[in-house]
Amino acid sequence: MTTQESIRLFKNYLQSNHKQRTIDSYGYLLSRFGMIYAQRALDSIGSDEIYTFLETLAQDLAKSTRRLRYSQLKTFYNFIIDRCSLNIKNLCNTSLLSKSYRAPKQILRKILERETVDEMIYDTKRQRDRLLLELQARCGLRIGELLKIRVSDVSDRTITLREPKSGKEMEMAYMPENVSRKLMEYIKEKALQGEERIFPIGYSTARALIRKLGKKLNAHVSPHDLRRYSATYASRNGIPREIVSKVILRHRDLKTTQVYLGKISDSEAIRWMDILHGK
Repeated sequence: MTTQESIRLFKNYLQSNHKQRTIDSYGYLLSRFGMIYAQRALDSIGSDEIYTFLETLAQDLAKSTRRLRYSQLKTFYNFIIDRCSLNIKNLCNTSLLSKSYRAPKQILRKILERETVDEMIYDTKRQRDRLLLELQARCGLRIGELLKIRVSDVSDRTITLREPKSGKEMEMAYMPENVSRKLMEYIKEKALQGEERIFPIGYSTARALIRKLGKKLNAHVSPHDLRRYSATYASRNGIPREIVSKVILRHRDLKTTQVYLGKISDSEAIRWMDILHGK
């Protein structure tokens, strides 16, 4: 099988199974790979050639982008080998390539304490700012999703998220009753209607605001820290990990959720032992 035939087969698979965003992401890699190796048999390409191709393709790019291109090519090979039952190894799994494009070690971030988050929320007098904090810390919303919400997206205890990060057409986020009530009161008070954005500010403004509110408590807080807190708080209070993953964070993979859950400190481990077995 030629590389050109393999690429055509893989593109057909992408068209049938993935969103346009994913298809576009693969486009550059596949077009460049096809330009160089179109008429070559796929199994005639050596690992050293693959390494040179990736290095040329990803030079001067960020490490995350380099890693993405490597992962995409690896996925392409895995698909063709599996679909066509080829008796070849995935060249992206060779020692040279796997080490060169190794994923960085995940850093476990410090999770905000409940007392810190609650104090941030309760000390925030402006209704808009308090809602921003609660919708992230209580509902797990990404700040980008939150800033796009329109009045028509809110219905009782749910929020419809348009064009979410997952690539789906829409997703649903859920609110506790008290947060839902406050949001509806805010919409009514501001006389917001239809397609009006509820929080018409930019990401940099929201990020600066949350940092400023955290700084008042001598805490370094980013918008994503609040989303991460919502997941860890739910997990530590006995919510099944599947619910944390699929309902609060809306992740496709439980492994991604695990990265969000904070490391348990010694003091917290002792507190949980007391809860389970008494002091």
